[in-house]
Amino acid sequence: MEKIRAAVIGYGNIGRYVVETLRVSPDFEIAGVVRRQGGADRPAELADIDTVKDIRELGKVDVAILCTPTRKVEENAKPLLEMGINTVDSFDIHTDIAALRRSLGETAVKHNAVAVISAGWDPGSDSVVRALLEAIAPKGITYTNFGPGMSMGHTVAVKAVEGVKAALSMTIPTGTGVHRRMVYIEVAEGYDFNEVAKAIKADPYFVNDETHVVKVDDVDALIDMGHGVNLTRKGVSGKTQNQLFEFNMKINNPALTAQVMVCAARASFRQASGCYTLIEIPVIDLLPGDREELIRHLV
Repeated sequence: MEKIRAAVIGYGNIGRYVVETLRVSPDFEIAGVVRRQGGADRPAELADIDTVKDIRELGKVDVAILCTPTRKVEENAKPLLEMGINTVDSFDIHTDIAALRRSLGETAVKHNAVAVISAGWDPGSDSVVRALLEAIAPKGITYTNFGPGMSMGHTVAVKAVEGVKAALSMTIPTGTGVHRRMVYIEVAEGYDFNEVAKAIKADPYFVNDETHVVKVDDVDALIDMGHGVNLTRKGVSGKTQNQLFEFNMKINNPALTAQVMVCAARASFRQASGCYTLIEIPVIDLLPGDREELIRHLV
């Protein structure tokens, strides 16, 4: 079986876990890692992996897994799709997903490639659960309660705010899908904490939630990558009221994000050219192995 050659774009928290996941995925091989600094100061765990500044240095690449900040996804994905390389990302600004799907979809179709967007755990695998619950109880309300835990996307967004030296954003569920954001920051020298906090609260990631910004001496002392979700739907199946469903998980945030992205990379080769969210992809396409054997095992 010819293996899928995957390039990892970016090597932060998620990139590290994507590399780990690819190493243990039987149908993949790692084409290389693309970093701003290329092979300079290469971490020891990448000693056996080509580490470059430009993906074109890696030769044949089938799919690029984008482990970059959400706000860089579109500008990073389009050139890759134009090269005919499939892309996978974990874009997590829910309100902008439909627009990104249209934009990358046009490029993907034109260049006979596939983009799978928002392929983390939320949006991503949780989206699939929400879709299933709505299918089996079409009338009703679903509440998604995150945490308590570290939000990768929100933390990256805070780090991009001018005057922030280091940051951690924690998501605290208050019930019925409402969340509090606890943001812990180290302030860069010469910046006023109150002004920095004001800028954080005005960011689209935080503007719709109750947000508290706390100044600390050492963010690293607070970091725990554990996270979780509680999904609850109460609704109606047919004409029968009071159907209640609940889904819970406690996870390592970047590890699960990485696993979903690798599954999406696999599934990208089973779709026609275009751009897809995870709810548009058959679940069986996320899995390695023989289709009939999977049906015997899982159905």
